[in-house]
Amino acid sequence: MRRVVCEAVGELDQLVVVDGEAPAARPGQVIVDVAAAGVNFVDGLFVQGRYQIKPPTPFTPGSEIAGTVATLGEGVEGVAVGDRVMAQTGLGGYAEQVAVPATSLVPLPEGLSFGQAATLVQSYATMLFAFTRRTRVTEGETVLVLGAGGGIGLAAIDVARALGLRALAAASSADKLARAAGMGAEAGIDTTTEDVKARARELSGTGGVDVVVDPVGGDLAESSLRALRVGGRYLVIGFAGGDIPRLPANQVLLNNRTVVGVDWGAWIMQHPDEHRDLLAELLAMVGDGRLRPVEPTAYPLAEASRALVDLAERRVSGKVVLVP
Repeated sequence: MRRVVCEAVGELDQLVVVDGEAPAARPGQVIVDVAAAGVNFVDGLFVQGRYQIKPPTPFTPGSEIAGTVATLGEGVEGVAVGDRVMAQTGLGGYAEQVAVPATSLVPLPEGLSFGQAATLVQSYATMLFAFTRRTRVTEGETVLVLGAGGGIGLAAIDVARALGLRALAAASSADKLARAAGMGAEAGIDTTTEDVKARARELSGTGGVDVVVDPVGGDLAESSLRALRVGGRYLVIGFAGGDIPRLPANQVLLNNRTVVGVDWGAWIMQHPDEHRDLLAELLAMVGDGRLRPVEPTAYPLAEASRALVDLAERRVSGKVVLVP
């Protein structure tokens, strides 16, 4: 059974693929044949030792998978061999097979591919959590999405559209803006050539946007904060750009703006029952067609390092999976 291993934290291109013993199902567990493993920005942070949680090495990255049930452990009920499922694994997803608690399995919604399922929960649950738990949005409000061509950005646009919001996309290339438009963005802002604050205010039609979604950080943060109208909300999702911005507090104070932290990963560990409700809402929105997750770019399992490097260097837009 092949799996990707990080033997020591460091560069993304130092991951290795090893062939070893297949996992065995303990009581209450199932073995899943992995059809697709989601590749996320946070996986690279784990490998580089830059995340706040630092697992001991060696470890296998990968936090979300989709595939079919291969083996049932003792005491498992309500699941059958051959079922199409997805699961959050924490770590260990970059492998041909993964042992997971049966209680963590989620049946694949009808019509969802393995690739879509393996890249759904982390991005989409983050944005549904952001828009409905960390703040409250109202139909017709305008949302400015930074990093709009990435996985979180596209999910933000899709969830915003499903909730009746107007989405403005900000991204660094025509290709990424085109993908955002295909997801439902009303208009795009090229961050390499346009003034984000001025253009977002103009496109809003009201002198400022209601919400900023920022998974990027870096140099665009202050201009995006200034693009908010009075009473607007700035959602801090992450720092894919590498730099943690320093936001001017006077711009928050003088316009009664709110800066909101969005850490879905920490929340689900503290509020498992509430997360089950959130996940049920998400799957219902996928099932009835309100959400339309994109088909991800696929890499072979052996090219996990290349997938992470391409994602980190923004050479790929949308979501990414490894296919064993």
